[in-house]
Formats: sequence, structure tokens, C-alpha cells
Amino acid sequence: MSDIRVRFAPSPTGDLHIGGVRTALFNWLFAKNSGGKFILRIEDTDEARSTDASTQVILDAMKWLELFWDEGPDNEIAQYAPYYQMKRKEAGIYQKYIDELIAKDLAYPCYCSPEEVDEMRKKAQSDKLPPKYDGSCRNLTIAQRKEKEALGRGAVIRFKTPQDGKTVLNDLIRGAVEFDNALLDDFVIMKANGVPTYNFACVIDDYLMKITHVLRGDDHISNTPRQMHIYDAFGWDKPRFAHLAMILGSDGARLSKRHGHTSVLEYRKEGYLREALINYLALLGWSTPDSRQLFTIDELKKEFSIERCGVSPSIFDPAKLLWLNGEKIRSKTPEELFDLFIDWLKYTGNESIIDGWNKELLKSAIALERDKIKLLKDIPHLVNFFFVEDVAFDEEAVKKVFEKSKESASLVIKEAAQRLRAQSDFSADALEKFARDLAVEKGIGTGKVFHPIRAAVSGRTQGPSLFHMMEVMGKDKVVKRLDAAVEKFFAADKN
Repeated sequence: MSDIRVRFAPSPTGDLHIGGVRTALFNWLFAKNSGGKFILRIEDTDEARSTDASTQVILDAMKWLELFWDEGPDNEIAQYAPYYQMKRKEAGIYQKYIDELIAKDLAYPCYCSPEEVDEMRKKAQSDKLPPKYDGSCRNLTIAQRKEKEALGRGAVIRFKTPQDGKTVLNDLIRGAVEFDNALLDDFVIMKANGVPTYNFACVIDDYLMKITHVLRGDDHISNTPRQMHIYDAFGWDKPRFAHLAMILGSDGARLSKRHGHTSVLEYRKEGYLREALINYLALLGWSTPDSRQLFTIDELKKEFSIERCGVSPSIFDPAKLLWLNGEKIRSKTPEELFDLFIDWLKYTGNESIIDGWNKELLKSAIALERDKIKLLKDIPHLVNFFFVEDVAFDEEAVKKVFEKSKESASLVIKEAAQRLRAQSDFSADALEKFARDLAVEKGIGTGKVFHPIRAAVSGRTQGPSLFHMMEVMGKDKVVKRLDAAVEKFFAADKN
């Protein structure tokens, strides 16, 4: 099993999306589970759309998720390098194999223009035949080829696809899948400018990089018989193929931006944890016999197997991902969560949010609110009242607590402001005893004590455990805020 080599081969034509990351993850997990190697290769032969910026986004996303590659960009092994297809093209790697196929009469130059090929396909459709290239240049003589070239015709190189029989793919997920060769055309393997096409380049690279297993999305399954023919033409052993079921939106359509973020780094900006995204993506097309939902990354590496991948499309559920993120946040220690929040602030450029905030108080405040945090971006709003000089009172707190029960609220806040000055034990337990004793003494329900104190101290009707919040905030700040509430809302009341 240690000889297993898998690859993730994205095209740098945009952001790294959820589907691509799921493919990368499954390859990475398979390699880790089997003791094999995970290779990253950049397939940048789409010259019009490939950019260095997109390549960097892919690398950044993979690094954030810590899907580190054993070989690839920035970690090249001379035997297999380079790991960018255009660099491999410049090194003449593909031309060598093109020449070999032509010499074996298994490939040929085609001088038909794109417009002519399009007309062939339209005619085939009108004749109720498969819409494919009709092989016009398949059997040209050398003299005919020279004649075309004399007219200034450029040529692509097409592969001579077998025209009869069937190609059988023994897919590791789907089992046997048959393809009728008569439905396949002589597909282009090199463009007129000398750039190889996807179906050709990936075969050459997979062979030379000794890839043993190809795990990819099922949108590639129609490419597989063409690639298998190329392997056969060279007499090479094929890798094992496994095609992962598609990811769909909640409406059953292919996942797109209307279903939420599709770019991986958008999830980082929103405040998702890498562990949550990895855990969730692992569940899209793979499962354990007991349908377990929560995994650590080490557990995923141990449990993953291709045999447990399903054939049915998976539905991307943002609500489940959000729930899972909350679970992962709650699994963190206060120190870990604080560090993750600081890293998120740096990544998003929002460090100024916590300018002037006491870091130890911030760490304690985050720990208090941990159960309510679903995303790292929730933290500033949840804890900012700890750090303001003047409390901003929610409209709900004013109406529901101060105005609706004004008499009792006034009494409680004034008594609390006065008595807590002398309170020597400011622990949560002591503060709770103080509040309950006050309720008994004044003959009112505990809620009529707890709610006014919370509103006065935080400006809100909801928040962390009241007495732990007061302990963390400290006596001086609590008393100061109680005094401020008295002055703002009850100064005119009779004592």
C-alpha cells in the first residue's frame, strides 16, 4: 500500500471551490490512510483563463486546510518535476509522446477549422447521429497533408480512437461502466499552438508521475474512456479510477454561488474552522457504517476508504456545516479559541476591532460565550460590551426591563450598586447568593433581580452566565455600570 500515489490536479482558472476541495480531501485522506503519497499538480494548459493569482489562491486554500502535499509546487521531486503542465510543455515532455503516437499511426494532424468541425457536428445531429468529428483528416496521404499545409492551414493533432467494440471502466466506486467506442470521436490531443489538451496531458503526467489511483469528480467520467485508449496506445498499465458523486445544492441543481459560498477561502473569511470544513466535506459522498457525523482529522485519516464512497449525489447543507462549526468551536480550549480568533482577525484585516482591548479579559470573555459562537466572526458582537466605556443599551432591554417593570428595576439596580461596593467576594457563586438573597429580602422573583442587573451591566437582555460575566468584568466596572444605569434611567425616582 505504501506504493500508492494519488494526485489533485486543479486548473488555476478561478477560486478553489467546494467540489475541488472535496476531491483534494478524498485523495489526501486516501494517501494518509494507505501510507501513500499525495501529489499536487497544476494543470494550467487553459492559457486564456489560467492565472498566477488563481494558482496562489489554490495554494493558499490548501495550506489553510493543511492538506499538505508530499510533492508539488514548492516541494518538487526531481524525478517527477516540474509540477506545472505548461512548464512540462516547455520542457518538451508532451511533444515526445505526440511524435510517438504519430509514428505508430495512432494519431494524425487535422487541418479542419473549428467552424468546419462545428458544421460536421450539426450535420450529424440533423442525421440523428452522434454529434462528433467525422474523421475527415484521419486517412490523408502525406501528399494531401502537404497540400493542406501549403494553403497555410494550421493543424491540431487528433488521436485515432478505435471505432468498434466497447471500453469497460472498472470503477472503484461504481463498478463496471461500459462505453461504446462508436460514440467516441477522434479527439484532439494537441492544439495547433502545441499545447496539449486535458485528456492527453493528464495521461502522460499520471504515467510519468507513477499515479496509481485517480480519484476525481464524476463530471470526468466521460473523459475516462478516451484516457484509457491513450494508455492502451502506449501499452501502459492504467491507474485505478474512482469517480466521486457530484455535490448538489438544496434544490437539486449543481452547486453554485446561489447556494452560498463556493470558494473555500470565503469560508475562512466567514470564520469557519478548517476542521469543520474538512469534517463536513468528508461526509459529502463518504460515510461510516454507523453514520457517524463528528470526526477529528486524525480519525478521518484512519477511517477513510474508497469502498465507503457512495454513488448518489450529495446535498450541500449550509445549516449542517454551521452546526458542525459550532461543535468544533466548543471542542476548543479557551486558549485555542482565542488564538483562532486572533488569527482570523489578522487574516481578514480586522485587527483594529480589538484595539485597546485587554487580551486576558478578551480571552475570558470568549470562554464565557463559547457555547453561543457559531462562527469566529460572531465573537466581536458577543463580547464587545466588556470593553466599552459607556454601555450601549438595546431597545429591547430598555423597554422590556427598565420601562415595563420600572419600579422594581429601579429598586434592584440602586440596591445592587450600593451593596456591591462593599462586596468582598466577587466570585460567581457569591454574586449569585447576593442576588438571590436580595430577591428574598424584597419579596420579588429572582428574574426581577437578575434581568435588571444584566441589562444595566451589559446593555442586553441576553448574554453569558450573569454571575460569571460579572466576575470576569470585575467589581469596579460592574459598580460603575450600575451607577450609570441609575443616573440614566432612574435618577428622578424617589429613593
